[in-house]
Amino acid sequence: MKRRHFNALVCSVCALAAAGSLGQALAQAPAQAASQAPVILVVGDSLSAEYGLKRGTGWVALLGETLAKEKVKARVVNASISGDTTSGGRSRIAALLKQHRPKWVVIELGGNDALRGLPLNMTRDNLATMARLSREAGAQVLLLGMEMPPNYGAKYAQEFRDVFTAVAKAEQTALVPFFLKGVADTKDPTALFQNDRIHPNELAQPTMLDNVWPELRKLIARR
Repeated sequence: MKRRHFNALVCSVCALAAAGSLGQALAQAPAQAASQAPVILVVGDSLSAEYGLKRGTGWVALLGETLAKEKVKARVVNASISGDTTSGGRSRIAALLKQHRPKWVVIELGGNDALRGLPLNMTRDNLATMARLSREAGAQVLLLGMEMPPNYGAKYAQEFRDVFTAVAKAEQTALVPFFLKGVADTKDPTALFQNDRIHPNELAQPTMLDNVWPELRKLIARR
């Protein structure tokens, strides 16, 4: 083979290789961009972990769809575990913050503490610690408040409600006073709950998101 033909062949191979690399890079770009988007970390219990629901129908999944629809450059990491308590969240938060480096942290815990009769001062301390560690890691925090059914008694219900208000004030976090507003306080709340009458059904998930999104959107706008 003559030298000029050999050089031309080498150039062609190089060009094809370069084109292949460019094509691969362009194909990977959207995935890389998504992985580099700022993170919204949700740390919750079964209410956020899609317990009893078809995957992709819970309020956290709907939040991801809302972000895409409104062209908000952020991605959701759902670190919720069914049955989790504030103690469980507190034990996991440091590792989650280190792994995901979120810009926003949504804390949805406390309901299981009350159902298990755990001390309210422990719940308050755990939530406050999670909020403080998140803020120290550079994240803005949104706390989702919960309320107990009337059969727990008016005094306990008020004290439990006050836990979230006190933590939000002390730790300077945003607050949704009642995460299940419009779900658990309707005339027929059973219509929006699964058969266990504890976990909201699929119909309730948009309302739950509607309770969260306005406050979360305010935090995102501040960044």
